[in-house]
Amino acid sequence: MLYFIVGLIIFFAIHMVRSVAPQWRDARIASMGELKWKALYSILSLAGFMLLIRGFAQIRPDVPILFTPPVWAPHLASALMAIAFIFMVAAYAPTGRIKQAVKHPFLLAIKIWAFAHLLANGDLASAILFGSFLAYSVWDRIAVKRRGAPNPVGTSVIGDFLAVVLGLAFWALFVFWAHEWLFGVNPIA
Repeated sequence: MLYFIVGLIIFFAIHMVRSVAPQWRDARIASMGELKWKALYSILSLAGFMLLIRGFAQIRPDVPILFTPPVWAPHLASALMAIAFIFMVAAYAPTGRIKQAVKHPFLLAIKIWAFAHLLANGDLASAILFGSFLAYSVWDRIAVKRRGAPNPVGTSVIGDFLAVVLGLAFWALFVFWAHEWLFGVNPIA
């Protein structure tokens, strides 16, 4: 449980610095330089993520079951994940109507991913992990709005095309192979 909790703390602490302590962050960037700050940010994020994944894998077999997901939950989760992958790709594709309408597609992808996994998993470890990501993505979306981050501009049909085609391709890759290979869980079993 220690790896899991420490991983969650490290991962979310570094991700929340910009909204919780913007002056401290700006001072670090000014003293270290942006490249070193990004390297530190990336290293801490990766370390936290690796710890929480390792901890999750260790505790999941032994945690209590909070509820048994309904029979339809995995099917709905799979459909939601297709949408989440489209939004995830839209975040990095040229700005099209999807990115323009959603404004922050990666945060929406995290919300959908977390919600879908909460639906399909009834154990305590999943509730903590996916509930944490859902809460963080809501928090960060509010923080981004308060910062007054500019909305994406553009209407690239190519961006929307890439988001849908690549998003569905990544979704299929995950559903039929990568999810089980990475996490040991077949989402369509």
